[in-house]
Amino acid sequence: MVAEDGRGAEEAARPLTVWMKRVAEQALSVLIVALGLTAVFDLPALWFGYTVFAQQYLGAFWGLVSCLCFLTSPASAGSAIRWYDHVLAAASLALGLYIAIEYPNILDTIGQLSTGRSLLAGAAVLLVLEATRRVAGWALVIIVACFILYGRFGAYFPGALATTGLSWDRLASQLFYGTDFMFGSPLRIAVLVVFAFILFGQVLFNTGGGEVFMKLAQAAMGRFRGGPAKMAVVASALFGSISGSAVANVASTGVVTIPLMKRTGYAPAFAGAVEAVASTGGAIMPPVMGAAAFVMTEFLGISYAAVIVAALLPALAYYATLLIQVHLRALRVGLHGLPPEEVPPLGPVLREGWLYLLPIAVLLGAMFLVDLDAVLAALYATGANLVIALLRRPTRRHLRPSELVRLCVEVAQGMVQMTIVCAAAGFIVGLVAYTGVGVSLATGLLTAAGGNLLLLAIYTALVSLVLGMGMPATACYILVAVLMAPALVTAGVVPLLAHLFVFYFGNLSFLTPPVALAAYAAASIAKAPFVATCWQAIRLALAGFIVPFIFLYKPGMALLGGTEEVIGAVFDAAVAVVLLAAAVEGYWCGRLGGWSRLLLAAASLLMFFPGWDTRIAGLAIAVPLLYYLTRFNSAAPAFRPKAP
Repeated sequence: MVAEDGRGAEEAARPLTVWMKRVAEQALSVLIVALGLTAVFDLPALWFGYTVFAQQYLGAFWGLVSCLCFLTSPASAGSAIRWYDHVLAAASLALGLYIAIEYPNILDTIGQLSTGRSLLAGAAVLLVLEATRRVAGWALVIIVACFILYGRFGAYFPGALATTGLSWDRLASQLFYGTDFMFGSPLRIAVLVVFAFILFGQVLFNTGGGEVFMKLAQAAMGRFRGGPAKMAVVASALFGSISGSAVANVASTGVVTIPLMKRTGYAPAFAGAVEAVASTGGAIMPPVMGAAAFVMTEFLGISYAAVIVAALLPALAYYATLLIQVHLRALRVGLHGLPPEEVPPLGPVLREGWLYLLPIAVLLGAMFLVDLDAVLAALYATGANLVIALLRRPTRRHLRPSELVRLCVEVAQGMVQMTIVCAAAGFIVGLVAYTGVGVSLATGLLTAAGGNLLLLAIYTALVSLVLGMGMPATACYILVAVLMAPALVTAGVVPLLAHLFVFYFGNLSFLTPPVALAAYAAASIAKAPFVATCWQAIRLALAGFIVPFIFLYKPGMALLGGTEEVIGAVFDAAVAVVLLAAAVEGYWCGRLGGWSRLLLAAASLLMFFPGWDTRIAGLAIAVPLLYYLTRFNSAAPAFRPKAP
């Protein structure tokens, strides 16, 4: 989007031009939504029996979205849209239409090179890279460029990294016309799957669902100790599970929750960290989990329901630890909840907003009870939401033509980053498969780990954190999935767990320095130092760094295996997260000394390891220690709370 100062100057100088641009933006947005629905339902085949290749839909969709991107995202922050942006927009639209019209002929002669085709392909690749720079920054552009250079000069690399290099014209043609590159699985998932869920989320929030979620969080948690922080955790989980974007989640819920946390006594850095950690967890929280979950289903060839079932308990452990830490921090520093007059009664909120839970119930019921395809389930849920909005007088206004156009604009803007990033990620996926670098990297990691699964998992986690820095969640997952997950699978890890493992650590890069986008956004809202906020966020997210190792060793944590294994893993995780939270916060019925915290941390880690011996050892340390601390701290004289 154009920065406010740039847009304001532009409006003052050229009001007619700005008006025309807004009309163009609205028209493009309506076309994007219409094309998305056409592609999802394959209307030409349904109505006329006319076969359309998926790449034709993808080409047209990419062209429209890229055109919108160049018309709304300037070349640099704070600047206005220039003449060359219109040229890039027109070129994107023309290339998209070219694919939409000519792709059947291109497919028949895809092995034949020509100067014209190579130039068009090269232009398309450059347009994708420039659009990616504008919506996602330089990090992803540099990574994609490195893979492209590897595809060209791979023959000059040593040892196992050596591969057959392609000439520039053949490489460009593969990237643009090949079915497994730009128009491969990432972009196909974005257009044919994720679009339906972005539409569902925007309809839900625009018809009042977002306000209801916030009120529910306030009503459920506001009156308890540290209520605003707990409210931030619940609200961010609700919002994030639909949006899947950590930074967008911080921006939408943090402007409400962070000031409330500061007002009730939390330090600015801690308030920002709570919001950053809670928002980052949205991408791992079912039912939606952002687009990465859909990409995972494509990579693994399993159902979407299987992914979200496996992800449920780890996500709950993540949020449970965060809630416990927030509660212990409130006890440690003597904080209270919101004043009663600021907490909406739960009963009226439920009576007013329970209807907004029906679309989510339709979504889950359609997938789990009826075994419906995830896309159709999302569209049925969207339809249910529209019916509810139509039947209620307060929300009927959201269905007026002007509001529907505004909805289309928001859906289209939600698809801009997703579409462009997935087009760029398609280059990576295609080149990894073509060059075989993924296999080489997996072999190298296995050799470095010496067959030790724990060491291999640590290497994989560290590389995933580094690769994910500064990248959108979906692109991050695609990158770590094609590069890092094969090593774990080769070592004998269940493929679903291997992909969840790298997905977790790629997502946690939103909290780890030096980039830490979620922590940076939260620190800006909280007016807190970035480094302090980042450090607090890492402490609060410790469960997120440890839980993936749990389900590697205890698949029952991901609801895989027999009943006894699942119950044992759930019990171990429940005990472990409580012990971990107490150790990190240094509080259990009173302040803890260094040795107590160290012993609780050791007991927590023992609960994570497989086997009855480690479970018994962990409980043998934790139970008597917690009993002693409860008796001793409860009998100790009252203490004066310190600043958080």
